[in-house]
Amino acid sequence: NVRSSPPEPPQLASGHEWHHALPRKAGSYLLLVLTSLMALVPLWQIAVLALDPAATTGTTAWRLPGSVNLDNFFLLLTTTHFFRWLGNSLLVALAVTILGVSLASTCGYAISRFRFFGRRAVLHSLLLTQIFPATMLLLPIFLILVQLQLINTFLGLILIYLATVLPFCIWQMKSFYDSVPESIEEAAAMDGCTPAEVFRRVVLPVSAQGLSVTALFSFAAAWNEYVVAAILMQDSELFTLPLGLRLLHADGMSGQPGLFAAGALLVTLPMLALYLLLSRFLAARVQDLTMHS
Repeated sequence: NVRSSPPEPPQLASGHEWHHALPRKAGSYLLLVLTSLMALVPLWQIAVLALDPAATTGTTAWRLPGSVNLDNFFLLLTTTHFFRWLGNSLLVALAVTILGVSLASTCGYAISRFRFFGRRAVLHSLLLTQIFPATMLLLPIFLILVQLQLINTFLGLILIYLATVLPFCIWQMKSFYDSVPESIEEAAAMDGCTPAEVFRRVVLPVSAQGLSVTALFSFAAAWNEYVVAAILMQDSELFTLPLGLRLLHADGMSGQPGLFAAGALLVTLPMLALYLLLSRFLAARVQDLTMHS
């Protein structure tokens, strides 16, 4: 029997290498800590305002809550139209997510796999739409929706959000399909699958990472948007959560900032739940991008 040689011990960094690596690591960790503090301080301030009835704006950045209770959350849920705003936001965000994922997955696949007249023009047009911010397009969008009689309707809001998110989502799915080898599609076609079956049974299951990123981006764009909704939605019964929280903020300026803070915390829960649901696919996508970079 041939005895295998024992594994070699790991090579330790020399003192000179460690001397140069330590400042870089310390600088990286310091940058991460400062960035985390910049992100957590506003969240901490909102949490203190929501949980401490005696807290006031401008004094909550680093203080601990004097007393903790859920009175602001109770008042928010019982004295405002929070559940109506929540339902409106969920309706709009879910519709944008479902339509955005469906259209981006099919359009991205067509652009990635097929060569047709105008393909390059389509790609350039998608990039061109990202040059202009949405606020510059509010006036023409408003005039178009007036002609279509879609002002103050969920359908008009959903169409605008779709037009905003689709260019990025299509490019995201195209880049993902480009990384999927065509050999698996050819093998499925040789087994008798039609092009539609190849896309449904082979391509979509291996595209879960790209679909999850597209779904998260579409949902977040519709869930957090305020400016377009404030222009299009004029009926208070059709307000989404950002518009409803604006009313709470106006009330909070007169002495009740806790309601606005409680609503701001509750708004984050659906996004957090969706992120946790898709975190496995998102982590795998980030790992793939890191390996290919």
